[in-house]
Amino acid sequence: MSETQFPPRGRITKKFTDIGPYFRVGKSDDENFFFDCLAVCAGVNAEPEKREFYGWWLDLKKTDTGFSYHYHYGFFDVAGEWQEKAIPKKHQAEVTRSLQVFYGKMTELVENTFELDLEPSSALDSHLVLTAA
Repeated sequence: MSETQFPPRGRITKKFTDIGPYFRVGKSDDENFFFDCLAVCAGVNAEPEKREFYGWWLDLKKTDTGFSYHYHYGFFDVAGEWQEKAIPKKHQAEVTRSLQVFYGKMTELVENTFELDLEPSSALDSHLVLTAA
């Protein structure tokens, strides 16, 4: 049985950055990678530095054969922190769409470019498992 070969950290970081404005280098390390998306502004009339958003965040963790993911929907507050919170019905489609677009890009990168596995975390409820479009 051969050992899974991961690209060097620099290449992983570059490729994750290239797939969009989602990758947060400062919240990532060699084994765990953090992504998020501020999909919908919750208060467009607020000053830019006081705006809050609905969106999602996703943790990607190295496994023996690739990566596992776990994501959450929620609210990005004025302090710059994510809170797990239900998305208002009028914003659900946009938030979900942004996660699906990201997941398609992530799947292409991990499975086709890196030739590694991408699987849901065992802690993720089965009804929340993402599929590539």
